[in-house]
Amino acid sequence: MIAQVLTGMLATSMVAGLCLGGVSTPRETDATATQDAAVEEASPPLPQTDEATQSVDSAVEEATDEVTAERRRRLINDAVEALDETHNALKALDEGDTEAALESLAIATGKLDLVVSRNPRLALAPIDVRLVTHDLYATAESVQAAKKKALEHLQDGRLQDARALIEGLRSDVVVEVVNVPLATYPAAIKAITPLIDDDRIKEARASLQSAINTLVVTQNIHPLPIIRTEQMLSRAEELATTEERTDEQNEELDRLLEGSRRQLEFAQTLGYGEEDDFEGYYKQLDEIVRKTSDGKSGTGFFDKIRRALSSFGNSDSRAN
Repeated sequence: MIAQVLTGMLATSMVAGLCLGGVSTPRETDATATQDAAVEEASPPLPQTDEATQSVDSAVEEATDEVTAERRRRLINDAVEALDETHNALKALDEGDTEAALESLAIATGKLDLVVSRNPRLALAPIDVRLVTHDLYATAESVQAAKKKALEHLQDGRLQDARALIEGLRSDVVVEVVNVPLATYPAAIKAITPLIDDDRIKEARASLQSAINTLVVTQNIHPLPIIRTEQMLSRAEELATTEERTDEQNEELDRLLEGSRRQLEFAQTLGYGEEDDFEGYYKQLDEIVRKTSDGKSGTGFFDKIRRALSSFGNSDSRAN
């Protein structure tokens, strides 16, 4: 997993599209099938829709949904309600209803005080989550060609042409979580009430909007090729433990192991890790192929690689 944090106005632009009154989890898909004409110029992408990939499509979707569900379970309802009341206060100020604004701010302050008292060490209170999927239908070879062409454009000073080539070179699920910064937000809300009491409404409204603009969006990035590899290996492990497999089962096992290798190569090509990060995975796959060849079966063959993949992106995720 790769984590990023976005703050300030950038976070505000993301928050604007969310339903802050509750949990909102729209699935947005950016399936860059051709990388526009720029990628076609480099090398036409070919679909990553081989039989092994198709066989785990539903499992991949279930896995990504579970990632979002796990994040949803961490949302703090009091913080969600506090933000709702902050927006209510802003609306009341726009309508000239200072009493309603003060009441909403009092509720928001109380909710945030509860959050802080229950979680004194918590820096960010999660209030909303959404899932954004970027799925690139291409081969590792076409991605390499696009990267090579982009470098040529950069050397020629054609920055925008290079950007058009590389901006879609990603295949991942992004879990975006909107958070209230507890170190600053509660104090900013409390400071607005005296402004309203002094009839400094314009200043109060500006301060309230500035507080909302400090919401923080964290991004947790899960590479789709890694998720697909995990699902392929899960099915392959079931087959590997089957004694006296049929020819059809052996063929399926071979397809899944080869598909896992292709997905890992695709992840590496897209830059989700360096060569050293993947070397151990390839060695483990070779070992699994050896242990399951000629119809051989057994247990424990997949333990090491699956443990490593489950912590992909962490310092201990290599399968060496």
